[in-house]
Amino acid sequence: MNKYIENLHWRYATKNFNPEKQVSKDDLETLLEAIRLSASSYGLQPYEVMVIEDPKVRAKLKPAAFGQPQITDSSCLLVFAFNTNVDEHYLEEFIKNNSETRNKPVEDFQDLKEMIQNSVLTFTEEAKHNWASRQVYIALGNLLSAAADLKIDVCPMEGFNSAEFDELLDLKSKNLKSVTLATVGYRSETDQLKDALKVRKSKEELFTRI
Repeated sequence: MNKYIENLHWRYATKNFNPEKQVSKDDLETLLEAIRLSASSYGLQPYEVMVIEDPKVRAKLKPAAFGQPQITDSSCLLVFAFNTNVDEHYLEEFIKNNSETRNKPVEDFQDLKEMIQNSVLTFTEEAKHNWASRQVYIALGNLLSAAADLKIDVCPMEGFNSAEFDELLDLKSKNLKSVTLATVGYRSETDQLKDALKVRKSKEELFTRI
């Protein structure tokens, strides 16, 4: 079996982490870089990720995640939050970053700028938030894949009170709204699912070949 596919079979949404085993700084930076390099619509990356290692902060957040143990037992908690204010200023900064990164004049990106102005910036606030939150999940998927490749466990989580997280982390002041979490670390030997076979649809059920 291809090693990458083998690692995807190995990964699962770990519920019980070993609190004594920590992800190394280098491996954590690799995972964060995988998130940073994720695809997003127009490359806009309308989100930020809170990297929370402080055990005191995670203990405060735990009740807002219904007391789930992985919040504090994992090595690190990642809070994915979308930007609620993707506006003309956000676009100007994006174009500036393109210009500086690729060492080209701002004018070279005028067509891209107008394309975004005529699409994303015309969305209603609700549509814009839905669009931004979907970009978050692309980044989350990249994290899961990269972590599996390093044999690091991750549990993606939607079971939390977003409003409480936003308040505790003061996300509103940063124009951010939490949408999903990921706990990162190493599975406990007591986790009942660690040796379970992965259950998925068959290829025949999942794919329509045309």
